[in-house]
Amino acid sequence: MSSAAVPGGLGLEGAVVLVTGGVRGIGAGIARVFLRHGSTVVVCARREPERQIEVDGAVAEFVAADVREPEQVEALIAGIVERHGRLDVLVNNAGGAPFADAATASTRFHEKVVGLNLLAPLLVAQRANAAMQRAGGGAIVNVSSVSATRPSPGTAAYGAAKAGLDSLTASLAVEFAPAVRVNALDVGMVRTEAAEQHYGDDAGIAAIGATVPLGRLADPEEVGACAAFLASPLASYVSGATLLVHGGGERPAFLAAANVERDAR
Repeated sequence: MSSAAVPGGLGLEGAVVLVTGGVRGIGAGIARVFLRHGSTVVVCARREPERQIEVDGAVAEFVAADVREPEQVEALIAGIVERHGRLDVLVNNAGGAPFADAATASTRFHEKVVGLNLLAPLLVAQRANAAMQRAGGGAIVNVSSVSATRPSPGTAAYGAAKAGLDSLTASLAVEFAPAVRVNALDVGMVRTEAAEQHYGDDAGIAAIGATVPLGRLADPEEVGACAAFLASPLASYVSGATLLVHGGGERPAFLAAANVERDAR
């Protein structure tokens, strides 16, 4: 479908969408955006959420699944196709990593981080692609991170895995074409339920936000809007792309360190 076919909205009404890790944080924001656009949304996580994802009476369907386990992923995708007839969109959002010094973290720790943030998205994309190819098409959006392209001290394996995810996105876009489009979002700092654990109280969050050119952290649904665009017919000729969603990035540290006097005129 070309963008000309959707003069209003994003053309996602009735689309069947899977959001991995979609029960909280960025994933929940993504799920809410697709619900708002009239999609049928399935979210998965290892544990059932305390509250369901709901927008104006539309509720996301929850399926318990560990996206690192091939058998569970197979059952997840097969179940969606059985219940809804097809899978139109996959948003590979599940990921993350706790803080750990690369010098002292165990090999097992690094393996688990890379497994969750790189190998699991590949696994889910493989299974989703098979279903989409049988149905004639679909779209995959990988949620990556700005850590893929800048130093990631304290989460080195995570940054390396996200760099791999960006590369994987470009490769899958070629392999899965022309029926399935594959794109990625390189996401910056987002104000989720866990923001205080990373940035401190409201004052700390505001101070961190002030380092971003747009002056604040992103809202999860702003990330969701970008995912919805890439999944929609409006992006029908976009594949293999990585969209920066970081509010303009980070102000270069050397500007704050410089002591040259600036002419105010």
